[in-house]
Amino acid sequence: MSAAAGTPVFQLNDLQKLVNLSDPQIAPDGKQIAVIVSRPDWTTDKNLQDIDLVDVASGDTRAITWKRTDIAAPRWSPDSGRLAFIAHDEETKQSQIFVLSMRGGDAMRITETKYGVESFSWSPDGKQLAFVTADEPANEKAIKAHDDAFQVTDNNFLARAALTPWHLWVIPSAGGSAKRLTQGNFSLQTDQQDSAPVPAWSRDGRRIAFTRFPGPYWGPSFRSVIASVDANGGEPRTVVSGEGAGDFTYALDSDTAAYLRPRNGDQNNGNAVYVDNGADGRDVTQAAARNFSNYAWLPRGNALLLAGEDGTQAALWEQPLTGTAKKLDLGDVQANPELSVSNAGAIAFIGSTPAHPGELYAMSSTHSKPKRLTNLNAFADSLMLGHSESIEWTGPDGFKEDGVLTYPTGYRKGQKYPLVLVIHGGPASASTLHFSPLPQLLSAAGFLVFQPNYRGSTNLGDAYQHAIFRDTGRGPGNDVMAGLAAVEKLGSVDQSRIGVSGWSYGGYMTTWLTGHYGIWKAAVSGAALTDWVMDYTLAYYQQGDTYVFGGSPWLAKYHDIWRDQSPIAYAQNVTAPTLIMGDVGDPNVPLLNSYEWYHALRDNGVSVEFYAYPADTHFPSDIVRTTDVYKRWVGWMTAHL
Repeated sequence: MSAAAGTPVFQLNDLQKLVNLSDPQIAPDGKQIAVIVSRPDWTTDKNLQDIDLVDVASGDTRAITWKRTDIAAPRWSPDSGRLAFIAHDEETKQSQIFVLSMRGGDAMRITETKYGVESFSWSPDGKQLAFVTADEPANEKAIKAHDDAFQVTDNNFLARAALTPWHLWVIPSAGGSAKRLTQGNFSLQTDQQDSAPVPAWSRDGRRIAFTRFPGPYWGPSFRSVIASVDANGGEPRTVVSGEGAGDFTYALDSDTAAYLRPRNGDQNNGNAVYVDNGADGRDVTQAAARNFSNYAWLPRGNALLLAGEDGTQAALWEQPLTGTAKKLDLGDVQANPELSVSNAGAIAFIGSTPAHPGELYAMSSTHSKPKRLTNLNAFADSLMLGHSESIEWTGPDGFKEDGVLTYPTGYRKGQKYPLVLVIHGGPASASTLHFSPLPQLLSAAGFLVFQPNYRGSTNLGDAYQHAIFRDTGRGPGNDVMAGLAAVEKLGSVDQSRIGVSGWSYGGYMTTWLTGHYGIWKAAVSGAALTDWVMDYTLAYYQQGDTYVFGGSPWLAKYHDIWRDQSPIAYAQNVTAPTLIMGDVGDPNVPLLNSYEWYHALRDNGVSVEFYAYPADTHFPSDIVRTTDVYKRWVGWMTAHL
């Protein structure tokens, strides 16, 4: 791990070189993979997008879109002859569905929805597409005349109008008139899903299944069920009544279906994969008792491909319908949970290694080794990067815990280094050995970087994930401190120079830890939840937060625990110089939390700076602001450690 003289390290301007690949879709015949490729452009501060077509056998790549924006959801027709995708349409000023023939020619727009398309799927015969779009407001004319007061229900405090539900339509894949299939107060999408769950056609094309949310707001989305409707229209019927069900799909040429649902219906457990062949759904992943973030059917419908975190690995498993799952051998490749499987069982996914950013990988079957098909981030191979490895320890309550430790570039054994904790968000997430820009930037600046997993993380089984129930700060804080002790035992930490940082729930953990332990010499709090009651009252989570504590903070039975687990109650204990950052329009963790934290620290004489970004996101999504976040983050630690 010693430095090679003159070898460049990962720097801020390298963020502009990082190419992001997403939503890989292997053709049903297994010959080609369509993948969205995004490149940041500093001048315009936008992501330049293409859909690339990659030949599985040769790796030859060509772009098949030109100057399109907001590209999403490339999906193959059943015969592999056409590719449909969502993109912004200049004429309608909305996201619409386009269909591109593999025989050549321009992509044809087939929808003209007033409020854009959220998701879609091909019918089994390739003649139709089912898609999800939002309804028009019933009082649209009144709204234009400023008769626009709206009732507050489950919306977050940033809402400026009542949302309408999203519903299901069908349209000929060759273009034509769209037909509405569902209507009512329920919704097929909510305001905080990245995209609507994809409609699922039955193998005979007669019915379409969909995730049915209580309404268009995320707050009550935990009560979702699976319903289906006749492809010619009619009343929907419920096919999966277990609340929390979603991501319903049929096996190829089969009536057997699978779906995700929190194990045993407990929102504090990980997602299980249930299989339903007309009887009650059965958790085929029960033996694993861990979270799976995604799945895909394998050929013949007798097994599933699963994705999830396993310790510090981002892993894939083959899960038969009966029996235990078998973990696939991916070497040092960390698999992104976006999965695609061909009719014959070839697999496409995005993967990275600790030393190389994401690329497109393919496997001919679950028994083969991953084959890298792209090298769009080749620049990283010429850099000297900090070495990352897994570290394990026994934490409180006997839990076997882990995290990722990244060494400074040019690390020398026996030398002491300042340490920065970078704590993941979620909390239902995990730190794994994938390529991560921020730890590499800190490593290049001379820091040891520790990314601890803590109770609530998704990588060590349901018992560990569930342990955060009614213990959102103290238990995870003890886990992190046990991990820090394990790192210190390695002998390389300068114990007089330790900083703590994180974004979202990582920001929450940062504020909690600085209010409970006096060892920190610097802190970076990004988009931090500091007051649980405020979060419940203002953010889009609402009912989601009640699953963590068992009930509303406004009921006497639960009143005290919400406040006891809020870092703001301990702000007077903080001494660490703190940098606060966040987005002004963040609906996830409203910036009011950070304002509260800033004033509490400032009024208690703590050195504190607060920077807000004029964006409506949870973390800045553009290259200029992202670079600024990382520059301030690393700069704060450098200045104080």
